[in-house]
Amino acid sequence: MRGTKLLSTAAFALLASAASACEALTMSHGGLVVEVTDGDTVVLEDGRKIRMIGTQAPKLPLGREDFETWPLAPESQRALADLVLNKPIRLGFGGERIDRHERVLAHVFVEAEGGEIWAQLFMVASGLARVYSFPDNRNCLSPLLAAEAQARVERLGIWANPYYSVRAADRPDELLLRAGHYELVEGRVLLADRGSSRVFLNFGRFWKEDFTAVIEAPALRLFEGDGVDPLALEGALVRIRGWVDDRDGPRIEITHPEQIEVLATR
Repeated sequence: MRGTKLLSTAAFALLASAASACEALTMSHGGLVVEVTDGDTVVLEDGRKIRMIGTQAPKLPLGREDFETWPLAPESQRALADLVLNKPIRLGFGGERIDRHERVLAHVFVEAEGGEIWAQLFMVASGLARVYSFPDNRNCLSPLLAAEAQARVERLGIWANPYYSVRAADRPDELLLRAGHYELVEGRVLLADRGSSRVFLNFGRFWKEDFTAVIEAPALRLFEGDGVDPLALEGALVRIRGWVDDRDGPRIEITHPEQIEVLATR
């Protein structure tokens, strides 16, 4: 089935250069993987739990009551297990190293015939994880975004399932139904406006009803550091990724520049 096949020829080409894709990372010995919790989390023989930074795999309940398994979550877990379980890995650090759950935040490189495989890139290129970044961990996102785009074009894995569809910014009523979910939203910025310490990217004429992306002051400093003016996005066709909430209509808070992909200018 087209929606469940793993790795296209283009994806294999991406993987071929995985070991050198993120030279800025600080590399460290990891150890043997003894458990795969889900499609983005593994446990090492020394007890450390590794959260594969930069990706979000479909979620399993993992003991949480009333939590519904996301589509393709078991398939994602199995694919990662096939790749890394009972194999030695190296860890690559490019930002914060520990999260509030005491998990290690790292890129995972697994030994394989012919070299190393970057686990994050493998999962994203297989269509079994999305790119999911943080303001304190922004390394290595470009190749992951490229792999995600290729998997989406080929409708691999999650990209053949409507649960993970890219949403339309001009359908706010549908976006409201996705409040509390991590979503990709595409549309043209009707108005980019600064208000006190934040910037609003409005995708409709009625800001209390239509979809809005909000860039708060800490994120604006990151944009400035990258030499990016979010006000210049007015009129651009963009893809926004993040968690949808329902404050004055559906919206996503932007905490760092990589949440916005420019698809076309005016």
